[in-house]
Amino acid sequence: MATPLLVGGELPNIPWQARPSSVEDVVWRYDQNPVIERHASRTADSIYNSAVVPFRGGYAGVFRCDDRARNMTLRVGRSADGKKFDISDERLKFQKSPPDIAEFLEGYDPRVVPLEGRYYVIWCNNYHGYTIGLGVTDDFERFEQLENAFLPFNRNGVLFPRKIGGEYLMLSRPSDAGHTPFGDIFVSHSRDLVYWGKHRHVMSPRRDRGLVNWQMTKIGAGPYPIETREGWLLFYHGVLTTCNGFTYSMGAALLDLEKPWVVRYRTRPALLAPETPYECVGNTQNVLFPCAALTDAPSGRIAIYYGAADTCTALAFCQADELLTFLRANSEV
Repeated sequence: MATPLLVGGELPNIPWQARPSSVEDVVWRYDQNPVIERHASRTADSIYNSAVVPFRGGYAGVFRCDDRARNMTLRVGRSADGKKFDISDERLKFQKSPPDIAEFLEGYDPRVVPLEGRYYVIWCNNYHGYTIGLGVTDDFERFEQLENAFLPFNRNGVLFPRKIGGEYLMLSRPSDAGHTPFGDIFVSHSRDLVYWGKHRHVMSPRRDRGLVNWQMTKIGAGPYPIETREGWLLFYHGVLTTCNGFTYSMGAALLDLEKPWVVRYRTRPALLAPETPYECVGNTQNVLFPCAALTDAPSGRIAIYYGAADTCTALAFCQADELLTFLRANSEV
């Protein structure tokens, strides 16, 4: 039997749907999208840009739920099958460690990363401007807030799921106080998840020769990087500025295993771009924003959760070997 391309364990109940015979794309949508409707919590206006991980035979996650006042809140959700979720009507509450840590006021676009037997939550936290909040849980019931990782302004913080060279690594996108009409991905190192440094540039938007393309304005890391035999597979969002505003699409890159600031491959075309009604129409038009991915290493299956139109949550699927073949054939670094 060939060695699996994906590094990791089995996930036999991974949410999955085979590619329809009418679809030739390397990534395809679930035909029952959206899997999480905007009112799946009775107090929510919208549920999107959220994070799901395997947990105790099923799935758990931290969800961005904008409430009926359009306040940005984080909520806990659980699921048996990764498709139908029971999402709390109440805000997630953090215990502070240390107790004088900056107050948690609001948060959005969370990621959840299994790391060293625990589950780390990374989100965009409001502390004199938006920066990267960091917390941890063992059971998705009690959550401990840790120190913010960076100074304002920063977004799209994503931890790697294991240490590299004896250090923790986190991707992020330095930003500004507004809606950030720019943005590169950087990686930072830490020995203790408190003090971060040794920053390395990873990728920039594509602005080659001034030509218009799907990732020319800004980019940001999506789900936590997936370890493969060939490198770290990173799904990310890219943004194009059009006469009608921003358009968010999804791409992928393969980063070096030991030096993940080195990009080996990077998709030239977008893997998915907004085209369905639930991606094009909602609180924000034309947004497809990946935030979580599940993998089953033996089969190479990958399920990707993404926010759609800043309103609801959808699923897409791919096979690792097909995606890596596509990356090699359609790459620009």
